[in-house]
Amino acid sequence: MRVTVQYFGILQEVAGLDRVSVELPDGAVLGALYDLLKRQSPALASFQRSIALAVNCEYAERNRLLRDGDEVALIPPVSGGAQGAAPPSATQHSDHAALVRKPIDSDTIAKAIKEPEDGAVVLFDGIVRDNTRGRRTLYLEYTAYEAMALKQMEELAAQALEKYAIRDVWLVHRLGRLEIGETSVLIAVASAHRAAAFEACRWAIDTLKKTVPIWKKEFFEDGDVWADGEAFPPEVPVSGGGSASKSPAQG
Repeated sequence: MRVTVQYFGILQEVAGLDRVSVELPDGAVLGALYDLLKRQSPALASFQRSIALAVNCEYAERNRLLRDGDEVALIPPVSGGAQGAAPPSATQHSDHAALVRKPIDSDTIAKAIKEPEDGAVVLFDGIVRDNTRGRRTLYLEYTAYEAMALKQMEELAAQALEKYAIRDVWLVHRLGRLEIGETSVLIAVASAHRAAAFEACRWAIDTLKKTVPIWKKEFFEDGDVWADGEAFPPEVPVSGGGSASKSPAQG
């Protein structure tokens, strides 16, 4: 059988490619494929405790049985619309989530999510700042495993609606080049009461930053670097088994 392997973020530089087709014997499992990839790119071994594996846009354990035509993704630690009304400039969107490549209009989204029964709308507006650890930032570039990112964002929205007493939630993330002062991610939560809206908004951005496969590259006056990613939460399996940690390249 043949599967497609995709590398994302810093792993594209480690492996020296972004996609490869791999021939495997019938009955092969995900862990065996990853071990084969490590032999082909030995530098991957140093990332073993910080890479998550996904099959067909879902995080998967090493013992996942692979099938012909599967799409496998190697995912390093991540950087990190409403029903019937996707945010402006959405390139991909679902009921409560969107990926966009043009500036995010936070005012328009805040107005659009409001309904007469709402007593509060809480926004998290993530903005590109002009420095990181004392280095002057020129601009950022965001990339994503887009199909999986959108799916994960929609699942986060569904979880937020179940966990908190809120009426609606939108998650919007920008991709591509972003200039200083532009919005990279916007989360809008509407509810009858402010406490639930604040709690849901905080949970949504914190979880998005740990689980949704979107990566940030920072460009400085003296070079560029992939931004530090947070360790995956315990429920996300990693390639080496056990709990996740930051990669060696991320401090």
